[in-house]
Amino acid sequence: MFKIFLARYSERLSCAVKFELKSLSGKDGQGCRVSNRLFYLSIPPNIFVDVVRCASLKASSTSGWTRVIVEKPFGRDLESSSELTRSLKKYLTEEQIFRIDHYLGKELVENLSVLRFSNLVFEPLWSRNYIRNVQFIFSEDFGTEGRGGYFDHYGIIRDIMQNHLLQILALFAMETPVSLDAEDIRNEKVKVLRSMRPLQLEDVILGQYKGHSKGAKSYPAYTDDPTVPNGSITPTFSAAALFIDNARWDGVPFLMKAGKALHTKRAEIRVQFRHVPGNLYKRNFGTDMDKATNELVLRLQPDEAIYLKINNKVPGVGMRLDRSDLNLLYKAKYRGEIPDAYERLLLDAIEGERRLFIRSDELDAAWALFTPLLKELEEKKIAPELYPYGSRGPVGAHYLAAKHNVRWGDLSGDD
Repeated sequence: MFKIFLARYSERLSCAVKFELKSLSGKDGQGCRVSNRLFYLSIPPNIFVDVVRCASLKASSTSGWTRVIVEKPFGRDLESSSELTRSLKKYLTEEQIFRIDHYLGKELVENLSVLRFSNLVFEPLWSRNYIRNVQFIFSEDFGTEGRGGYFDHYGIIRDIMQNHLLQILALFAMETPVSLDAEDIRNEKVKVLRSMRPLQLEDVILGQYKGHSKGAKSYPAYTDDPTVPNGSITPTFSAAALFIDNARWDGVPFLMKAGKALHTKRAEIRVQFRHVPGNLYKRNFGTDMDKATNELVLRLQPDEAIYLKINNKVPGVGMRLDRSDLNLLYKAKYRGEIPDAYERLLLDAIEGERRLFIRSDELDAAWALFTPLLKELEEKKIAPELYPYGSRGPVGAHYLAAKHNVRWGDLSGDD
């Protein structure tokens, strides 16, 4: 027996917290010896601690477990995040706290470790010896649309890169865990994060979308949103190059790109492999050997898919080569409905499965990478490069990729 408590903020009462209780039974503990309680806090961060204190002191289960799901943001930097963790731990143990990042519940993210650790064809290739670069791409084809007040306080780096994309990167790059136990997996993720260099300003590009007209339709600029402060320089786009200083990944660029109001909606991981040494067919590809690069793509959304780009001979007389896809499209292969990420994670919290939830030391390591950069951006008040609504983002992102001898895979035009 368990109850789910949804904590919501009451806008009418400036300092009031209202609990809306939704249970599986009309009465707590009816017909059961044990009563469990799960609190889901999807509320402003400034009242996290007040709600947790009330829940812990007044509404904890006396016969079963009590757990709290905390929705991001987990602070704005390392200091505020650490303070939030310290405050929560006055009333809860680490085992009771479930920091939720819904991207970790997506089907393709779940499948990432399966793809790597249960397929012999991939695991030997998963290192600097064969992988040239890895790209984590998140794009939305809409702007803030009335949510500018929240977004302007955090920006695209805090909203997407420091949590969603960095968590996926850690899962991608970690060493083989001892087991599938939650602590073993989270231990390996922490090792990856602690092996990474803090982000440098020269390896980051910022952008902000501006108004754009296409035919008879006009698209607003970020600062046209009435909930956004006038003259805001909060970035709605960012690209960054990160590096992991360990034996497996030394020298491999891990590129992140995230933005709003872009030309398409997608989230994907793109693994670009090294060129074939002494390629016998290099004359068939011309001088641009990137056209011959093998690439593994995991599309998280929309239309979940895994595909591998390989070189193939076009049937017929002569030797004409083409890059083709070995494609696993989920909706074609699996007819059943793919569960929503939140469904999966809520069920995990009920079962006490912590594998896809973020541990406190993991959160500290993630913030340690981004906090120096974020402080420098705010102190220097660096203005973002403007890009048109519905475009492919600021030109600076291409220069950043070129600096590290990389091309963005989502801009190749052959997907």
